[in-house]
Amino acid sequence: MDVLRLLMVDDHQMLTEALAARLSGVPDLWIVGHCATADRQLGEVVVSTRPDLITVDVEPLGTSTGRVIERLRELRPSAAVVVLSGVRDVGQAVDAARAGAAAWVPKESTVEELTTVLRGVAQGHAWFPPDLLGAVLRELREDAERAGDRGGPLEALSDRERDVLTSMVAGKRGAQIAAELAISTETVRTHIRSILAKLHVHSQLEAISVAGAAGLRAEDVAVPRQNGNGAG
Repeated sequence: MDVLRLLMVDDHQMLTEALAARLSGVPDLWIVGHCATADRQLGEVVVSTRPDLITVDVEPLGTSTGRVIERLRELRPSAAVVVLSGVRDVGQAVDAARAGAAAWVPKESTVEELTTVLRGVAQGHAWFPPDLLGAVLRELREDAERAGDRGGPLEALSDRERDVLTSMVAGKRGAQIAAELAISTETVRTHIRSILAKLHVHSQLEAISVAGAAGLRAEDVAVPRQNGNGAG
């Protein structure tokens, strides 16, 4: 069983410690630390704890939300950042998505719901609450349209990466994409990382928005392609 290293960034120390205690009972999660958003040693904590997942409360961050999330991702590029907050501010949600947050989980969610999202983002999935998702996708789509390059971005993708992106647009998850394209889930994750880099975006939500703006639709069903060793 793979154990996920979780760092919690939150200003509400007592609540964070209580949640950390409950999460400590989850066998595949290891709480490697927690600190406040304004802690001067935040960077050192991120580097030293080497988390796979970082939860962050954006309530005290306001307009700094995007900048802080970008900083966390710069410090630990391999970690998925999940917003865990009591606020439901559309502007902050959009800023978080633009900065590369993989998910937004309301603090009123159950431990089981939070755990499900954490496991999902560790596998390359994304999740925002329905009441925020529409606005987030709309803003990301408008970002792509304002860039004025509808067809160009996708030209940088390989055929296999386009297949994977098409499946993402259709709402399919890593394991399903792997099964349909006859490749491993790790290969799917590799392709997704390459897609994000080539499209110059930070999250799967942004990639899907760019794809939609470029005319890629879920109906463009990916067809399995075989190569010599079965990996894509």
